[in-house]
Parts: sequence; structure tokens; C-alpha cells
Amino acid sequence: MLTIDRERAGTVRGSRVLDVGCGQGRHTFDAARAGATVVALDHSAADVSSTAGMLVALGEGGEIPMPFGPLVADATAMPFANGVFDVVVASEILEHLADDRLAIDEAVRVLRAGGTLAVSVPRRGPERINWMLSRAYHEVEGGHIRIYRRRALERLVTDAGLAVVGRTYRHGLHTPYWWLRCVVGVEREDHRLVAAYHRFLVWDIVRRPLVTRLLDAVLNPFVGKSLVLYCEKPA
Repeated sequence: MLTIDRERAGTVRGSRVLDVGCGQGRHTFDAARAGATVVALDHSAADVSSTAGMLVALGEGGEIPMPFGPLVADATAMPFANGVFDVVVASEILEHLADDRLAIDEAVRVLRAGGTLAVSVPRRGPERINWMLSRAYHEVEGGHIRIYRRRALERLVTDAGLAVVGRTYRHGLHTPYWWLRCVVGVEREDHRLVAAYHRFLVWDIVRRPLVTRLLDAVLNPFVGKSLVLYCEKPA
């Protein structure tokens, strides 16, 4: 499930891409398949190891070009020189960080002039409902520590010197799934309704039928789970 559109972010063959907070590597793999040189960065050694293993498998299978670079590091103090990346992806990471402003400043620092920062966070409306329905949803180690208003997120990136050039909402079909999880208990993945909805989402991700693509497009402006901003660093 991809939140960032690589074409809107400007990821093409030969691009230098940084995936900050790569997690399980979904955007890393997508950029690598486009022919980009990708660095996958996360503070979690387990996530970086998992992403590295998949990258090796994809590389050995000829599905992606070499080289690539998984790295365990802090998003607020990244070990890169200034302006070395064409695209920086920061998807669903800022809501976890104590100092989101410093993380954005670091992303801008390592981004080249004219490059794109693609950033996504949970959308305010659906996220507030999750918090209201379940404290366990966010009161966990490493969980969400804030809810963003759109204008606040835009101000965060513009204060860092970027221009917002695009905005969208994603994953409208996923919002009811999380509401359901919060109602029955976020730990109850085995609940029959939760399990059934999860099977539906997996089927949709794999098959991408026209009917669910249309439904998702209808839902996104109203209950899209993620807010996505595409931001450009002045040349």
C-alpha cells in the first residue's frame, strides 16, 4: 500500500531517493523498482534489516538496480552531506517524533535545490475519531504523539523554506478499518469483522479492481486516512 505517488514526487530512473522512516520498506521498494538509487533510513534496526533483506532478494532477482543503502539512523540527525538527494520521502513518521520541526529541517538540508519532499501524516478527522474510540490506538511505545491540522503541517514545511506544490488525501477505504479496530480493541486482529475487512483490503491492494478504485477516490476527499503534501525546495 503506497501513500506517496512516485511520479508526483519526481522519482525516476537515476534519482537519488531517501526514504526517512522506511518501516517495512514499501516506498523504498517502489522507488527502487523505478530505477532510483535509494537509501532506506529508520531508527528501528529490525525494520532496516527486514528492508535490506528484501532489497537484496529483489536485486538478486534482477527486479531492481544496485546499489541501495539501508541505514539505521535518527531522522533528526542524519549522516548525510547537504543537498545530496533528489527526493526525500517522509511517510507516516512525523506523528511519532518528539521534534518534528528538526526532522523537517534535516530533510530540507539533505534535499537538493529543486528537489521534492513528499510527506504524509494521518489526517486530522479520522485520526481524532481513532483517539476518541481507543486510548490503546496511540498510547503505546513509539505511537502517535500528535494530530496534525492541514494548515499546521503546511506551515511546518513552509517555515523550513519549502513551497507546497501539491496536496492529496489517500486510503479512504482504510479509515473504517481502523475505526473498527478501535471499537473492538486494536489488539483484536483476530476479531471476525476485523479479519474480514483485512482480507478485503488485501484483496483490493493485490487486485485493484475498478470498483474499489472508484470508491476509494470518492471517499478520499472526505475520510482519506492520510494527508499527503508534495513540497519543492527552491532552486
